[in-house]
Amino acid sequence: MKIALINENSQAAKNPVILDALKKVVDPMGHQVFNYGMYTAEDACQLTYVQAGILAAVLLNSGAADYVITGCGTGEGAMLACNSFPGVICGHVEDPLDAYTFAQINDGNAIALPFAKGYGWGGDLNLAYIFEKLYAEESGQGYPRERAVPEQRNKRILDEVRKAAYREFTDILKDLDQELVKGALSGEHFKELFFANCKCDKIAAAVKEIIGE
Repeated sequence: MKIALINENSQAAKNPVILDALKKVVDPMGHQVFNYGMYTAEDACQLTYVQAGILAAVLLNSGAADYVITGCGTGEGAMLACNSFPGVICGHVEDPLDAYTFAQINDGNAIALPFAKGYGWGGDLNLAYIFEKLYAEESGQGYPRERAVPEQRNKRILDEVRKAAYREFTDILKDLDQELVKGALSGEHFKELFFANCKCDKIAAAVKEIIGE
């Protein structure tokens, strides 16, 4: 699995801590982590939580990432931004139980974490425990297991509702403020990471047009 890490500007200084906690958990599982930044609070590319959502949607819809780890001060803004787009089901996760139940019941592909609210002593340990529970088992198996059938049915219903509710992703990209989108795709390592992993020629072409490639 390709896991993308995205930090917005208010919590960019925590990027190395989050990356370290994530990699310690998922590297032994055989997953790959791609760090899209922000890397420090002083980065030239300053992502808002809205732009973190745009970037997450580009990565997930193009196949450049299979899962996105993001967040903001409370996690709420990043979650809302991510869920504004097709192809993204983002859960708000504060603790390991949230992580496990979201993975097993809702079977999403992104989580938004509160990197400021409640983040104190032991914050790095909480992150590690969250990642452990998020990827502990194959996603979407249901919890408790006797609820698996109705929960999986509800997930399929949700997927169909979302198909009807959203437009073509590349059309959405074109209709957004282009400077906003360009800013979301201007991270220091975005181009090298994205184009090496993108599986959708249509989205790749749209991205190249937006960033002036």
